[in-house]
Amino acid sequence: MQKKRRLWGWAFVAPQLIGLMIFAVIPLLMSFVISFHTWDGIAPQMEFVGLSNYIHQLGDSDFTKSLTNTVVYSLMFIPIDMILALALALAVQKIKGKTLYRLFYFMPVVTGSVSVGVIWTWIFNGDFGLINSALAAIGITGPKWLTDPKMVLFSIVIVSVWWNVGYNMVLLLAGLQNVPEVYYEAAQIDGANKWNTFCHITIPMLSPTLFFVLITTIISSFQVFDQAFVMTKGGPVKASYTLVYHIYQNAFVDFKMGRACAASMMLFVMILIITLIQMYGSKRWVNYEQ
Repeated sequence: MQKKRRLWGWAFVAPQLIGLMIFAVIPLLMSFVISFHTWDGIAPQMEFVGLSNYIHQLGDSDFTKSLTNTVVYSLMFIPIDMILALALALAVQKIKGKTLYRLFYFMPVVTGSVSVGVIWTWIFNGDFGLINSALAAIGITGPKWLTDPKMVLFSIVIVSVWWNVGYNMVLLLAGLQNVPEVYYEAAQIDGANKWNTFCHITIPMLSPTLFFVLITTIISSFQVFDQAFVMTKGGPVKASYTLVYHIYQNAFVDFKMGRACAASMMLFVMILIITLIQMYGSKRWVNYEQ
C-alpha cells in the first residue's frame, strides 16, 4: 500500500519534474559545457577553448557596460517597486472592493511584454507621446524619455514597476491578511500610534513575505531584457544595454554561443551569490516563527 502511494506521488510530480529537467536543468548544464567552447550554434562540432570565453568577458567593455547598466537599473527598480507594492497593499487591505482593486493592479502582470513595450514606447515618445503632450498642455517641455542616455534607464524602470508592482502587491496583501488582528488590538490598547504599529507589528510579521518578494525582485531585475529589446534596442549609445541583452547579442546576433554562455553562467553565479548572502542575512531580520 505504501509503495502504491509512493508511485502515485511520483506520477503526480512527474510532469513538473520532466519539465524542470527539459527546460531548466539540461539547458543549464549545456550552457556550462558550451561556455568552455567556441561554437556558432550551427556547426556540428565545438572547439574547446578552456577559460578563454570567461577571460574575454571580463575584459570586454560591452560586458562591463551591460553589468553597470543592470546594477544601476536594479538599484532604482527594487526599492521603488517594493515600497510602492507595500503602500498599495496597505492601502487596499481593509477597503471595500479589495478584490476588484487587486484585479486592476494585477492586470499588467499578465499582459505580454512586447505589448507593454510597444504601448510605453508610444507613451514615452519625445515628440508626440502621451506624457510629453500632457506636459506641453501646461507649458512644460518634457524630456526625451527614450533617446536621452540619462533618462532611458529610469524610463525602463517606470515601465517595469508598472508591469510588476501588481504581482508584489498581491503577495504582500496575502502576507498582511495572515497577521493576527489581535496584535493590532493589543497595540491599540497600549496606546501605540500607527507608525509604531507599522514598525513593530506589520513589518516583523510581514518579514517572510518581504524576504521572498526581495529575492524574486532582485532576480527579475538582473534578468531585465524585454523592455530594453522592444523599446530601445539597448540604446541610445548602449545606455540601456543590459546584461541579458548582452547575452542575446552574443548568442543570436554575433552567433558566439560560447561567449554568450560564459556571460550567462557569470550572471547565474552573481544571482546565486546575492541570494545566498540574502538568505544568510535574513536570519537577523526575518521573523520565521509566527
